[in-house]
Amino acid sequence: MLGTLAYTYMGDWIQTRIVESGRLPLFCFFVALIVTFVATRINVRLIRAKVGWFRNISVGEMHIHHVVFGVVLMLVGGVSGLVASGSAVAAAVFGIGAALVLDEFALILHLHDVYWEEEGRTSVDAVFVAIAVTGLLLTGLRPLTWEFGTFAPWWLLLGNLMLAVVTLLKGKIWTGLAGLFLPPLLIVGAIRLARPGSPWAHWFFATRSPRKMATALRREERWRRPVIRVKIAVQEFVSGRHDLPSTRKRRGHN
Repeated sequence: MLGTLAYTYMGDWIQTRIVESGRLPLFCFFVALIVTFVATRINVRLIRAKVGWFRNISVGEMHIHHVVFGVVLMLVGGVSGLVASGSAVAAAVFGIGAALVLDEFALILHLHDVYWEEEGRTSVDAVFVAIAVTGLLLTGLRPLTWEFGTFAPWWLLLGNLMLAVVTLLKGKIWTGLAGLFLPPLLIVGAIRLARPGSPWAHWFFATRSPRKMATALRREERWRRPVIRVKIAVQEFVSGRHDLPSTRKRRGHN
């Protein structure tokens, strides 16, 4: 009985909030992104554990990273979406490709295979950001806007964008991204002290104000570090442990 009610409720919700609002392609992208990321991480963890027939794809001695397939699928999905505007299938294909590309975002960023190294966590962060932003868009929120009926003055949008830039420069990535959809967060992020390793701290008080730097370091240790440890624990639960020595750091010391 409860299962039937839940199924009926979900069907009604999808029909009214997704299909009738024109968000079906975005919903298909969202689902494809999550499912593909989870499936990919399960696959690579099985490959790493050398379970059964799970192996890397290679041509001769060349290992083919799944980002290659992701780029191809993003092109197919993107071009198909341009041809068939509003196609849910094209959006799903694009979501599959996006998940494969973002799962190796760290490889693209560093131009080096750091998948299981500390830097490889950047890929998981990129996927989490994509999921969060897409989820907010699905709820009907739009970036850099306030709710003033149908009126959105350009100067307010510009002000939101400037606050977002300041917040991101202060090293508050998640606050900046969430603030794009919930602008009051940008005011808090822009006013509060920057993180010690951020560009803002480097430019304005790292060397000029030891007191501010010491305060930023204390806040980082007291508040930020526990949150980071929880985030890493969640990442490792979902995506596996990034525990290999950093070859990037070793190369930097040579």
